[in-house]
Order: sequence, then structure tokens, then C-alpha cells
Amino acid sequence: MPKKGNFYITTSIAYANGRPHIGHALEAVQADAIARYKRGLGYNVLFLTGTDEHGDKINRIALQSGKTAKDFVGEISKEFKRLKKTLNLSWSDFIRTSDKKNHWPGAKKLFAELEKKGDIYKKEYEGFYCVGCEKFITEKELVNGQCPLHKKEPEKVSEENYFFRLSRYADRVAHAIRTGEIEIVPESRKNETLSFIKEGLEDVSFSRSEKTVPWGIPVPNSDQTMYVWCDALSNYITAIGYGRDAKSFKKWWPANVHLIGKDIFRFHAIYWPAMLMSAGLSLPKRLLVHGFITVEGNKMSKSIGNVIDPFEIADKFGADALRHYLLREIPSDGDGDFSWEKLKSRYNDDLAKGVGNFASRITNLLKGEKINKRSPISKEVRDEIKRMQARVEKHINEFRLHDAVSAIFDLIKFGDSYVNEKEPWKNKTKKISRDLAALIIAVGEGLQPFLPDAADKIMKAVPEKRGYILPKKIKPLFPRMDN
Repeated sequence: MPKKGNFYITTSIAYANGRPHIGHALEAVQADAIARYKRGLGYNVLFLTGTDEHGDKINRIALQSGKTAKDFVGEISKEFKRLKKTLNLSWSDFIRTSDKKNHWPGAKKLFAELEKKGDIYKKEYEGFYCVGCEKFITEKELVNGQCPLHKKEPEKVSEENYFFRLSRYADRVAHAIRTGEIEIVPESRKNETLSFIKEGLEDVSFSRSEKTVPWGIPVPNSDQTMYVWCDALSNYITAIGYGRDAKSFKKWWPANVHLIGKDIFRFHAIYWPAMLMSAGLSLPKRLLVHGFITVEGNKMSKSIGNVIDPFEIADKFGADALRHYLLREIPSDGDGDFSWEKLKSRYNDDLAKGVGNFASRITNLLKGEKINKRSPISKEVRDEIKRMQARVEKHINEFRLHDAVSAIFDLIKFGDSYVNEKEPWKNKTKKISRDLAALIIAVGEGLQPFLPDAADKIMKAVPEKRGYILPKKIKPLFPRMDN
């Protein structure tokens, strides 16, 4: 298939203060589905993920665990890399902010470019710092004197830091969002961003004293450590060569998609574009913002003990089952809930009785046949397949992956109805066989971005040779789970 061009998609980089949980799996699988879909259309895809490994919080946790920060993040990073096999992910590159070869040169270059533009300055600062958030928060953001997210009193910090002139770019960032130069999906997040900018933007702290935060990228010729904005956000450009490989950077930038969670989307919608404007770089084209996962209606929390381990789910149910739950049960652009009962129900109803039964049924009916690929498909079946494909394309472009998956399962329902109506076990014609082959192939191709393992098995069961489809019976894809 001829290439349609380059497509660059990123997840946020996971903060390396603990093992992966189901929220990390959600973002990774969403991005993977989009990356796989674009590859299937013929795009040359670069899919980036990674870990954010610096900061005061990580340094404290490492010391408490009796490890150096370097060793601690090294172990955590390995756990996130392990998700690639566990979730059947197809990412191309994994960036680590502790990588002095691939990340640090670009981060330092970006800092220097902002400084050259006159957008970095030094001043004494006194404010409230939340270690959990790893950021300064204003007094008006406090609730009963506590950080609203971590329910703890922030530390009062007084030190001299570098600041970035975020306020200088308020109007330009707002204009880029209003005009669609940066598209934010869903629309509600776009409106929320514009309202936030309208309230007024303050300049943001861009460094910390190396005495306070020794674990991070040193600011050249100073006693400061880069703060998260230039350190972590710059990963999207450092990974593709900014500061070390101009040809690669030019090939991939700007990003087509940054896929991020709603808790950090403001930084990506405001801080990051402002920094890029200051450096004279192009802006990312789209920000896709997903929600949170609750567990049986409750917020996921270590203290409650309800943190869901994606490795455990994949081990019990398989990667495709976890992918299916995250992509169909959880609305891509909103919040969703996890429970073991819902997972089991989705597995048995959608996978075992749905796609698994359909694949077994069709291939069993067709096994041993030699079907001419050039034979016409009935208008009824052809139209239904085209409808599914159009719906999938529309919903993926709208970042409604749950609806895209539903479109494929609607085709499976149609296929079951077609079989029941035609009763091919009584009177199977070449026309019916061609229709059945077209349906199972369309289902296999449609599922490739979402359930890659099942899709691969389906496509191997209907191989093509010299213009003919030669169906083979398929083994059960998803054996029913009763316990």
C-alpha cells in the first residue's frame, strides 16, 4: 500500500512514581488503536510514549525506599515498557526524561531558545507548593487550606527561580484555539480552556533550586534545576530529534495528535503552545482529551486499596479482552467505570458470544471452499460493510472509539441475521459463500486497530491465494468464562 504521509501521535509520559495502573492502560490502548488505524490506511506512523522521571516527589520516594532516584525510575520505567507486550501495543519509541543522550540536549536547547527570546527571567518567589502535584498552586486554588486533589496542605516555599512569560502569549494561544490551529477534542475542553485563559494567565515558575530539587536536568550556567514544563513537555520534540537530529525533527513535527488525560490537558493546551510560540516552532494539530476511570463508582486510590492492575487483568482475560473493555465500555472523551463483573459481562457477551461465535460460525460454514475473490458481493452485504467502515472512520476522527467498536459489532449482528435468514447449511450457493467471506473479512479488518490478536487470527483463517479465498475453521477466540 502506498504511504499517505507521516502521522505522529503521542501519549503523555507517565510519571514514574509508581507502577502502571488501569488509567495508564486506557491512554496507551486509545493511542494504539488510532495508530493502528492510521497504519492500516497507509500512513507512516510514529507512536511515542515514555516516562517522566524527574522531580522532588520522585526523589523523596526513592530515598524512602532506600534507592537512588536513578535506580528507582529505572525499575518503574521497565514496568511501563512491559505494557507493550501485555497490552499488545505498537508504539515506535519510548522516551525517558532521564535519558541524557536523547532527551537532555533538546530540553536544554528549548530552554535556551525561550531565554534568547526574552521569555525567561529570574525573580524571588514565595508561594504554595504541592509535592503531590509537583507544582505551585495559588491561594485561591486551595480548599480549606489544602490541595483539592491530594487533600494535603502545600508547603510554603520561598526561593529565587526562573520564570516563563506565559502571560505574554495568552491572546495568541486563545486565537490558535478559537481558529482551530490547535483543535481540542471534545469541544467542552476547548471551551474550558478559553474560559481559563480569559480569566488571565500568570507567568509560571520554570525552575527550582538544585538544593531543593537535585534530581533533574540542570539549567546551564546556574544553580537551578529545570522544572517540569521544559523538562517533561519537551519530550514530544526531543524524542524526534529536536536539539540533535534536525532532519528527523523536520520529518515528524508538528504532532498530529497529543492524547492526554483531563487532569493535565490545560498544560498541553496553554503552557505547551506558548512555549512553542516563543521558540518559533509549529503547534501540534490536535489534543484529544480522555477522562478518568473510577472503580465501582469510587475514585481509584492506593489508600482505599482499589487500584486496578492491568497486568493482572491481561493475565486472567487476555490482552484483547482488556483492550475491548477500555475501548468500548469507557467513553473515549469522558469518564468511565471499571468492575470485574462488567469486565466478565463484556467478555462473555461481546467477545465469546459475539465476535468469537461469529468467527467460528462463518469459518465452519466455509471451511474447505475455494471462493473467487472477484465474484460480486450482494448489494445488501456490500452496503452494510461500507456503512460500518464509514462509521468507524467518522467515530475515530471524532475521538469516539467506543462508538467505532460498536459499529463493528453492529456488522456482526447483521452477519448473524444474514446467516439465520439464508440458512446456508440447507442451501449454500456460491453467492452466499462470497457474502459470508466478505463479512468475516470485513470484521477481521475492522477489528485490527482494537483487538489485534483476534483480528490476526480471523484474517489467517481466510487466507487469499491467487485471487481465491481459502477459508479454514478457526479455533475458539474467546472461550466462555463461567467463574
